[in-house]
Order: sequence, then C-alpha cells, then structure tokens
Amino acid sequence: MLHIASHRTYGVPRIHAELRRLGRRVNRKRVARVMREHDIQGVTRRRRRSPTRPDKKAKPAPDLIGRDFRAERPGIKLVGDITYLPTAEGRLCLACRLDLATREVVGHAMADHHRAELVVDALDMAHGRGNLEPGCVIHSDRGSEYTLPQFRS
Repeated sequence: MLHIASHRTYGVPRIHAELRRLGRRVNRKRVARVMREHDIQGVTRRRRRSPTRPDKKAKPAPDLIGRDFRAERPGIKLVGDITYLPTAEGRLCLACRLDLATREVVGHAMADHHRAELVVDALDMAHGRGNLEPGCVIHSDRGSEYTLPQFRS
C-alpha cells in the first residue's frame, strides 16, 4: 500500500522508514524479502558520477601524508576535494582546502567548471590567509586537475 501511495517510487529503505514512522516494528530485511517476493521495486535514480577524472598518463603524486590525517599545528597539512552542488541555475563546482590541525576550511573556490584553476584558486585563498608554513603538505585525490602543471607549481 505504501509503495502504491508513493506512485510506485519507494524502495526498501523508504518503505522501512515509513513503516517505522507509523509505529510498525519490522526488520528491513523482511521488507526487502516481501518486496522481492511480490516483484515490487522502487525507482532508482541515475547513478552519480564522481567529479574525479584521473589522468592515466600523469605520474601520480606521492602520498606524503601516509594515511595520517592528524597535524600537530596549523598550516602544515591540508587536504582537499571537489564536489558538485546542484543549484536552480545549474551545477556549481566547489573546491575546498581543510587544515588537518584545526579542521577548518582555510580555502575554497566555486565555479561553473571543473578545471585546474578551481583548485588553484582554493589553494591561493588558503595561502593568502597567511597561515601556511614552508613545506606544507597538500593531500588530495588523484583527479586530473591535481596533476596539471598549474597546480603542481
């Protein structure tokens, strides 16, 4: 009944949540089994595509952090990433730089493109705040915008 009321869009997670909200204590696996037995499926949204596009030809940067995401003092280790933000006027790309000692965003940039200038602008903002020490380590994923000469310089 809940599936039909949802215009046949609700899948197992939403049906289970709705039943719990209505006070029915039921196991999520039971909901999945019953829906499977009656050939009931929810609508699945399109798969999200990751903004990271690795450059297969570029030599990857060494992992200088070594999975140690702690820092003794501010300005010595930064991490960053890019994400898409849906807006009414289209998609925006947001590049962030986070200081591992304070867990604060020390640099960010937004644009309607996903090019190297975006990550360089976020890094310039972090540098402009004046808190980065010489030899500061910057960690990111292996996206192609991080392997370009603009970013490496």
